[in-house]
Amino acid sequence: MKFFNRNKESKELLMFLKYVLGCKPKNIFLYRQSLIHRSSSHLDSKGNKINNERLEYLGDTVLNTIVGHHLFKKYPMQGEGFLTEMRSKIVSRTSLNKLSVKIGLNKLIEYSKDSNGKFVSMDGDAFEALVGALYLDLGYKKTYKIITTKILNIHLDIDSLETAGWNYKSKIIDWGQKNKHKVSFEVIDTIYFQTRKQYKVQVLIDGEPKESAIEFSIKAADQLAAEKTYKKMEEKELI
Repeated sequence: MKFFNRNKESKELLMFLKYVLGCKPKNIFLYRQSLIHRSSSHLDSKGNKINNERLEYLGDTVLNTIVGHHLFKKYPMQGEGFLTEMRSKIVSRTSLNKLSVKIGLNKLIEYSKDSNGKFVSMDGDAFEALVGALYLDLGYKKTYKIITTKILNIHLDIDSLETAGWNYKSKIIDWGQKNKHKVSFEVIDTIYFQTRKQYKVQVLIDGEPKESAIEFSIKAADQLAAEKTYKKMEEKELI
């Protein structure tokens, strides 16, 4: 895998990790892999594709947990609807794409420049993959500290997002209206959790079931289901 042997890229990556994230990696190969876009996949000795998609999957989960944890502490009096919407704004593909460019991560991504594909989510995907690499290499506690102190507190104005009107539900509805698709939200189950109700909501596009989510209010479940659907559509480059 040529990528792993390029001294210039290794030096740039180490400089990024040191000066932007303030960390010293234990396993540099995880971070290198986090920057390999699927269009530039390598093959290992067994013929398996090596790219950042698995790390992106893990990083997406870890980042949602970190942001949710951070917001839970930052807004002790706010309900789950507010917290869910704030988290959605922070981890949206648009926000992560901009963040990746702002911190210079986009310049380190390896991708095929000969491809005709339009990789609209490549920068944000790489950021999520980087979070996955941090988690595997340093654990949750250190990853939480790095993301909150070096990224969220410095490069993201969370307070300004409170008044921003952007949210996944409105975006996917707007997309449907512009592209003549019927978007609807349906409560498909009610779950009793101890003494509280949880609602399972599913997104339907032209009557076809898409992603679903479970939350303690229908509004919060709507928002989370819309978020998951929007991200899935972004991955398939439909939005």
